[in-house]
Amino acid sequence: MTDETSSPRARPVVRLKPRAEARAIRHGFPWVYGDELVTDRRTMALSPGALAVLEDGERRPLGLVTVNPGSKIIARMLDRDPAARIDQAWFEARLARAAALRNRLFDAPFYRLAHAEADGLPGIVIDRFGEVAVVQPNAAWAEAALPDLVAALVAVSGVRTVVKNGQGRARGLEGLAEEMAVVHGPAPQGPVPVPMNGATYMADLMGGQKTGLFYDQRPNHAFAARLARGARVLDVFSHVGGFALATLAGGAESALAVDASAPALALAGQGAAASGFSERLATRQGDAFEVLEALGAEGARFDLVICDPPAFAPAKPALEAGLRAYERIARLAAPLVAPGGFLVLCSCSHAADLQAFRNASARGIGRGGRRGQIIHTGFAGPDHPVLPQLAESSYLKALVFRLDG
Repeated sequence: MTDETSSPRARPVVRLKPRAEARAIRHGFPWVYGDELVTDRRTMALSPGALAVLEDGERRPLGLVTVNPGSKIIARMLDRDPAARIDQAWFEARLARAAALRNRLFDAPFYRLAHAEADGLPGIVIDRFGEVAVVQPNAAWAEAALPDLVAALVAVSGVRTVVKNGQGRARGLEGLAEEMAVVHGPAPQGPVPVPMNGATYMADLMGGQKTGLFYDQRPNHAFAARLARGARVLDVFSHVGGFALATLAGGAESALAVDASAPALALAGQGAAASGFSERLATRQGDAFEVLEALGAEGARFDLVICDPPAFAPAKPALEAGLRAYERIARLAAPLVAPGGFLVLCSCSHAADLQAFRNASARGIGRGGRRGQIIHTGFAGPDHPVLPQLAESSYLKALVFRLDG
């Protein structure tokens, strides 16, 4: 890092307020909120992403943090050693530990390589697509440290290309501008094929949603595929094929992929062609709620219906509206399930915990005139580890219902 505070001797000190709970931070909670820190003029004058030593209210050091005075999360824990040097070697050590887990779990290099705080890299997400890695530096310190991060990533993983995806809500909250750029190696030439659950997905790493593909649903795709043999499948909010391609690989008779994005559905079609089952995939572009209503009016029925929407409740202020949206999805989807069929409902909203999401889903199914039993509850795959002290790192829920006859 080129920040003048990268030298341990030059680092400023920031301090918790006397009534702030230092125990949680000592036990692994990685964030300090603005109302927990003494925000004097020295602290507020720090540049976003600056390094500082965090002390408790009694001036005992807690570790090395990065500070962004303009963010609600004013400090993020980087290292329990206040004298740690955040350089390429530091990144290499963190990435090597993260890579060791993924290499044990997966036979091919297609996975989430770094999952932010849960991998000791606050605000940094890295997805690997074979010889290409996509980095999301979603915190000010990560933006400042990007050269060291990229050099370490190349050294540890051996990827030929690194793409910076500087888009999304998280960067806006940190005061960072949006930017897409190739920061190492040659630019990807078109969509990248990704083998997963017996299908081939096509990921647009430069123009797609997030990093181009959602690895987190991999185990839930696999579970749905177990229910899909001989089934008629409806995959709503399908993105580039999501559940549809996995269920076709699992032996589904047919799958209808619904999404608002024509480019995403085109990639789903390319994935079906690469997987060898184009003739069994159909697509329908449109607003998900409107398509569900239209399918209901048409009397359509499916043996397996999956709804995997974007985050309707990305933060607590949106929770009530988000839960109503999840309930509405369930109400519209439930009547489309054939007697004895299955309904998969997903949420990637960390603000909506499992119980709240389950209750909203059950209400919606009931309002749709159906009853059912939950046969499976799924979460993100193991390449999306959860930091036990940080509820926000456990965001994905998938409920599988078997509906009445």
